[in-house]
Amino acid sequence: MSAQESIQNLIDKFHRRMQSDEAARAEVEPVKKTFNIDLGTESYSMRLENACISEFAPGMTADADVTLVTTPESLQGLIDGTLRPMRAYITKKIAVKGHIQDLLFLKKLF
Repeated sequence: MSAQESIQNLIDKFHRRMQSDEAARAEVEPVKKTFNIDLGTESYSMRLENACISEFAPGMTADADVTLVTTPESLQGLIDGTLRPMRAYITKKIAVKGHIQDLLFLKKLF
């Protein structure tokens, strides 16, 4: 599975959770953030607003609130749970430009 497909699957999972979990939706609804994912050879951007992730597309946006820099392998480890976010951050398998709290906030919703 490509990185783009893996990210899209996470977005779909997020949307299903927002539809089924009112408490999570209420927690996320006021958040407005833009995210970049820089994998070196490929990059993606997306927007979170009104408990919905939209504008998922290849390329990075210049005004992102958070940029995650990692490798495709480390991203897959984060997605499948074999690499924990804080461990990845501490061991420098990921770098975060912006507030890491924003990234960890989203991680707990998946």
